[in-house]
Amino acid sequence: MKKINWPIVLAGGLVGLAAVVLTALGNPANMGFCIACFLRDIAGATKMHSAAVVQYFRPEIVGLVLGAFIMSVASKEYRAKAGSSPATRFVLGAFVMIGALAFLGCPLRMMLRLAGGDLNALIALFGFAAGIAVGVVCLNKGFSLKRAYDVGKAEGSVLLVVLTGLFILSLAVPALFAFSEKGPGSMRAPALVALLIAVVVGAAAYKTRLCMAGGIRDGIMFKDFRLLFGFVAVFAIALIGNIVLGKFKLGFAGQPVAHSDHVWSFLGMALVGWGSVLLGGCPLRQLILAGAGNGDSAVAVLGMIVGAAFSHNFGLAGAAASADAAGGVGPKGRVAIIIGFIVFAVISAMNIQKQED
Repeated sequence: MKKINWPIVLAGGLVGLAAVVLTALGNPANMGFCIACFLRDIAGATKMHSAAVVQYFRPEIVGLVLGAFIMSVASKEYRAKAGSSPATRFVLGAFVMIGALAFLGCPLRMMLRLAGGDLNALIALFGFAAGIAVGVVCLNKGFSLKRAYDVGKAEGSVLLVVLTGLFILSLAVPALFAFSEKGPGSMRAPALVALLIAVVVGAAAYKTRLCMAGGIRDGIMFKDFRLLFGFVAVFAIALIGNIVLGKFKLGFAGQPVAHSDHVWSFLGMALVGWGSVLLGGCPLRQLILAGAGNGDSAVAVLGMIVGAAFSHNFGLAGAAASADAAGGVGPKGRVAIIIGFIVFAVISAMNIQKQED
């Protein structure tokens, strides 16, 4: 018990509770918080893709970045920095998103789906861990995207300013944006409530370095599992909430916004795991770092938004199962995942060689 980092456990419990509350207030089932899904919805809201069922400017994304910004400033830890292979990080972010949308969820939603009884997410968890293990091999061989450099404070807040400005504009002039009338994009908690909840979660995630990819990575490399306790808490609180609300359903079939294409769910999340290690954190962690002034993480987030647009414009995303179709990852999505593995292998090899020179 002495080895348990209780602030991380409390932060994870807070995330799990926030997900349950947001779902009860209107967010899609097993999707109270999903970074990949919410960035995809924002891409749709800004008309970067035309998939009508996933278009909404999610205030949760704005709140996470804002919460991290507020906490980093309050603790005098805000530091604007950039310059650590930004173009490479953009590409990594795009393929991380492609892998996540093949599975239909980021690592955080993977845990929320498990807490809802969706056993398809268990297959994805194994894939995610396998991808992280590959990333650890790269780190042990000397992979590095080089150091970042201090930049002006305004530079570190660009993503926050852009997201906040667009969010305010979406409330003031909604006709400029696209909003789903059906499907997951039409399911939403009240905007200001969602924003406030996300601000609290963002602050807690910043203070505790909450990151599932980082937790598994540290466990493999250093036998340090402290960060993982946070996601155990996410699972536990979300599980209790789902049971209390009568939303727990154990099994593979009939799960909300999910499919049972296990091979490609495994490979899609393996791509997410590998890419997250190369980036230095999962999609949630990238948002939090961006809020604290990391311009390179902001570039990775922009890459994720573009990756989401590509996924839906070119038919790469997984299709959720329905009464009429089994869903799954189509041929184009499978090719994209394979290309992602090749790209990650090239990036890994090139950056290991640069460090050795």
